[in-house]
Amino acid sequence: MTSSPEQAELTRLDRFANLSDAEIQSIVDHGTAVNVPANWSLIWEKTPADKAYILLDGEVSVRRGGQEVARLGPGDTVGEAAIVSRRLRNASVVSLTPLRVLHFTSEAVQDLIDTVPTFRTALEQTTAERLPDSAGGPAS
Repeated sequence: MTSSPEQAELTRLDRFANLSDAEIQSIVDHGTAVNVPANWSLIWEKTPADKAYILLDGEVSVRRGGQEVARLGPGDTVGEAAIVSRRLRNASVVSLTPLRVLHFTSEAVQDLIDTVPTFRTALEQTTAERLPDSAGGPAS
């Protein structure tokens, strides 16, 4: 079976490097590959959590109250924490460069958490890494 570009990109990222081919395929199947231009708002603070992204290429700015609190890049996820906790977004996310992302609906994120334990672990690892910077993580 030939891998898709998204499968190859996920496998190259440290956070997903140890996942099986089947787990990577499930993540790719649940998402939609999207190219996003620079200076585009992916997520808006204080709005309902309806989508999440895995950054495959490019850089984003995470902002609270208009102030940058973090910069994230390939391998990082944004938007998932608010979906999991069922709360409003606590930050906005804006592309600083053109991006290549995997876009997920809130339903797809929840299904992946329920069916791919390593996906849940990757999300938990991301959250744990962000907690020292800011309670609740910069990109919920």
